[in-house]
Amino acid sequence: METAPPAVTTLNEGGASPFVLLCEHASNHIPEAYSGLGLPPRDLQRHIAWDIGATDLARGLSCRLDAPLFLSGYSRLLIDCNRPPGAPTSIPTRSEDTDIPGNRDLDAGERARREAAYFAPFHAAVARLLDRRAAERRRTVVVGVHSFTPIFLGVPRPWLAGVLYAGAAGFGRALVKRLAADLGADAVGDNEPYRIEPEEHDYTVPVHGDARGLDAALLEVRQDLIASAPDAEAWAARLAPVFADVASAPATRR
Repeated sequence: METAPPAVTTLNEGGASPFVLLCEHASNHIPEAYSGLGLPPRDLQRHIAWDIGATDLARGLSCRLDAPLFLSGYSRLLIDCNRPPGAPTSIPTRSEDTDIPGNRDLDAGERARREAAYFAPFHAAVARLLDRRAAERRRTVVVGVHSFTPIFLGVPRPWLAGVLYAGAAGFGRALVKRLAADLGADAVGDNEPYRIEPEEHDYTVPVHGDARGLDAALLEVRQDLIASAPDAEAWAARLAPVFADVASAPATRR
């Protein structure tokens, strides 16, 4: 019988860091009952199913920063923990250039089941910690840890890393500037390779960050740079001082 992983794994919940880390695409696990959503096993190892390297990077950052970390337990193909439920990209019927047969023609009941089983527990755990930190008047900075493909639909992406932000523009730009000082100006994407789009493509920054008035951003690192555990750990060691420096600067949202 298959052992079901938890929808969310919380690490270092009492960490002293101002940072609270989320890895919304940490796992490519799909329960056996879903038959891989009709995809061959090789597709479930691709970026469409999870953010390659992001889990190890997030764990490394959590340890080095003494930051709480929330890891999702299921594939983004079942339901994406960084998409608003009900949005077209929440349960995708196509991802990049690949159709997802097991997501076609889903009824409202199945959509609700996935949201209740895989999405809601993850974000409820995050919200509980943020509420507690707010009650304790602790400074909190929300960061989602992600990876991106070097090439998307045939178009090369020149960045090594990127920072995505919306309301917390001051924090986002400060993080971009500090990363660029370490990696090089052309190596860091400022709201690249994506942008925060609350209506269809983002949940963490708009809900856990901007709606609460907290500094919030997504960190994106090119997946081929962190695909192995040693490489991800090396990047965690490189990035932790960057985050620490930005956290020590005066907070500003504009």
